[in-house]
Amino acid sequence: MLSRPCSRVACPRDAVQTLTYVYADSMAVIGPLSLSHEPHSYDLCAIHAERLSAPQGWQIVRHVGVTDA
Repeated sequence: MLSRPCSRVACPRDAVQTLTYVYADSMAVIGPLSLSHEPHSYDLCAIHAERLSAPQGWQIVRHVGVTDA
């Protein structure tokens, strides 16, 4: 698999996790990097994935991949 860049502007690092939003449930879901780029998701490097915050009233769900344990 080819590497993909972090979605954050001007970040030079490779993405390692994918972020998606579930607006109906006020939830941000972050997990292992998806196999392919999805138009409604964000690929993040380790630093930006760790620093992720959500709007007040939202929850963040972090899925741990097999290689992350």
